Amino acid sequence: MSTVTAPAFLPFARPALDEATIRGVADVLESGWITSGPKVAEFEAELSKLFAARPVRAFANGTATMETALRVAGIGPGDEVITTSITWVATANVIVAVGATPVFADIDPTTRNIDLQAVEDAITPRTRALMPVYLAGLPVDMDRLYAIARRHGLRVIEDAAQAIGSRWNEKLIGSFGDLVSFSFQANKNITCAEGGCLVLSSHFEARRAEQLRLQGVVRSGLDGMDVVMPGGKSNLTDINAAIGLGQLRRLGEVTRRRAELAKAYFEVARQMQLEDLGIVLPPPTRGQGAITNWHMFQVMLPANAQRAAVMQLMRDAGVGTGVHYPALHLFSYYRSLGWREGMLPQAERAGRSLLTLPLFPAMSTGDVERACAALAAACRQVAR
Repeated sequence: MSTVTAPAFLPFARPALDEATIRGVADVLESGWITSGPKVAEFEAELSKLFAARPVRAFANGTATMETALRVAGIGPGDEVITTSITWVATANVIVAVGATPVFADIDPTTRNIDLQAVEDAITPRTRALMPVYLAGLPVDMDRLYAIARRHGLRVIEDAAQAIGSRWNEKLIGSFGDLVSFSFQANKNITCAEGGCLVLSSHFEARRAEQLRLQGVVRSGLDGMDVVMPGGKSNLTDINAAIGLGQLRRLGEVTRRRAELAKAYFEVARQMQLEDLGIVLPPPTRGQGAITNWHMFQVMLPANAQRAAVMQLMRDAGVGTGVHYPALHLFSYYRSLGWREGMLPQAERAGRSLLTLPLFPAMSTGDVERACAALAAACRQVAR
């Protein structure tokens, strides 16, 4: 009697580590130098090449990069920083951490990124910086963003955590602009397991970032040490850098494969008529000048669909999903700062309804079909 084996569970993300990368980590472990050292320096050099020879500093995570960027820019108590509510809460938390005030602007319902007209409307005499987030890897209109910043004399701190490999007018995000922060956390397009990097506007600011990431220490000679500022400890290890170097070599391949899978999603969604169920797909053409790295494929569920119920039904069918992100201005802490439901209606709608479907390079077209079929079945069931 034959048995039918159920397909393996399909997660929404899965890192791909090749044998060369694993060997690279083993080499670091065998070397005896496992904290910040030659591999971190090599990783920073390769990232600088990628980003048009701009200075780059690697960090233990993408939260530390953003906080460091704020401190490098001199943002502190009494200052306001405009950002979006549809992002991982770290984006706002780092603004609070430096003593500044986060000001949330609503999103564009099509791109799901911060609405640049809402940004301009939110600028006050206390505004010192803009912190856009490139949700799912999609850049905002970079020309308009920087025009606003120049007009009002503001720094721009790009939360490009999800956007490595994305482009604006054929230029890589990070190869131009002001301060640009990337994350290499486990579910990003390339990963260090945990890590991040900050692209800086000058070597002076890069040196300041170095000091901030390791206790404000400045060394001279064999035994000279001074502390010039109260820094923290967010240096990347050589173990993580070895993973990052292996991943960086595959960035082009990974970016191309994610684009192929996104194209497959659009084709399968059309065949299965997902939009007839009230499911809103991401825009297939990503706006004039913007090319996403397809970090995530996010759909908007029908307004009356209970997202948790859809997620559970899809899980029961062997398909994982994610939520990126609840509208963070409605979290308890940010409510304590005066934010309330109804203040950012587009962000609140997205925060209730966005659902991240599986997307990672090892997926097949069959996996895309599984995900779409499970989504369609779940939406039909919750609509009954």
